[in-house]
Amino acid sequence: MLTGYFLLFFVVSVLIQLYLSIRQSLAVRSHRSFVPEAFVSQVSLAEHQKAADYTLAKQRLHRYEILFQAAVLLLWTLAGGLNVIAAIAIKWLPNTPVLQGVVLIGLFTLISGCLSLPFSLYRTFKLESRFGFNRSTLATFIADQAKGVFLAAIIGAPLLYLIVYLMGAMGNTWWLYVWLVWAGFSLLLMWAFPKWIAPLFNKFEPMPEGGLKTRIEALLSRTGFHSNGLFVMDGSKRSGHGNAYFTGLGQQKRIVFFDTLLKDLNDGQVEAVLAHELGHFKHGHVFKQIAISLGLGLLVLYVLGALLQMPDFAFFQQLGVHYPSHAMALLLFLLVLPVFTFPFSPLSSIMSRKNEYEADRFAARNSDAHDLITALTKLYRSNASTLTPDAWYSRFYDSHPNASERIAALNQAGKR
Repeated sequence: MLTGYFLLFFVVSVLIQLYLSIRQSLAVRSHRSFVPEAFVSQVSLAEHQKAADYTLAKQRLHRYEILFQAAVLLLWTLAGGLNVIAAIAIKWLPNTPVLQGVVLIGLFTLISGCLSLPFSLYRTFKLESRFGFNRSTLATFIADQAKGVFLAAIIGAPLLYLIVYLMGAMGNTWWLYVWLVWAGFSLLLMWAFPKWIAPLFNKFEPMPEGGLKTRIEALLSRTGFHSNGLFVMDGSKRSGHGNAYFTGLGQQKRIVFFDTLLKDLNDGQVEAVLAHELGHFKHGHVFKQIAISLGLGLLVLYVLGALLQMPDFAFFQQLGVHYPSHAMALLLFLLVLPVFTFPFSPLSSIMSRKNEYEADRFAARNSDAHDLITALTKLYRSNASTLTPDAWYSRFYDSHPNASERIAALNQAGKR
């Protein structure tokens, strides 16, 4: 029965993803020849068409990835791919089930990374380069991959060992102990990321003294926000896209601006973008998201615990796996879970878009709504973001309101 449900959700999930991608391409292509009226004075036809072509190229690649990932999922599960690497782990480390589990998941991660590498290379050095966004070199790309493997080995492997051990040692309530470890590790990683991990990949320089820093510090003061510093990141090392974000927890909170963002926007616009990000903190969006993530993690582990109580290893056998173990259960469950949860994707997107509207209203009250509007328009233009997405595609995938809706709401907020 589980096999039937899996295949049903699998087919539905793949078809919905392909359908939405095709809808997005058709919507963008149908509006390619003219700039939406609200943006005629800010976005040229050439810029609008570049955004359309960029979106169409990304969607073409996305459809190939959907089909490829679907095929790989079937190969790992019903076709027996997980059985192959499980047999290798058992042969390498007989009579050591916990280490076997670590090797099993490690092999899966390594092979999956290699399988996805051609898409990453194409996206970086072909697609992004074609539209003038890629600044990364092959040496930088390889170094990033190597650093990722290194971090997975020194941080992920010990954590994985502890999780697999707890799954076997704590009886039927193992899921609670594993959740406590995972939750604690996640919070620790959020705290440590800005100071210890992010600098392995990028340079972070304190924002230089001057009018912009003074203006930002005044904004932080009047909104009551405290951080561990203002930093400029060398985002241009890899990409022409611009961004700004908060990172860290507690005393490690940092405000980070891409150097590309500071180059594209004037001081008032940068202040407005930061005010929007502050809005997320002031409305508690960050901590709500952490709480939801931890809560869902607990639910996922509880459900996995219940599945492992099925008789005769049904959970494994009905998904094509013949080497039952705690590590295999964790790997298999996390592998097939997205198939069952994809139809609920719009719920997350709806909540995210609601948060964006709230953050925009906060920015309109604490900076200049017009500055945020012009900043967003510049970012849409410089990032080649489509101004004419498909409505259903946006409902499923977009964490932000589309450009027209967002700017209309900001114009309304600026009148209050």
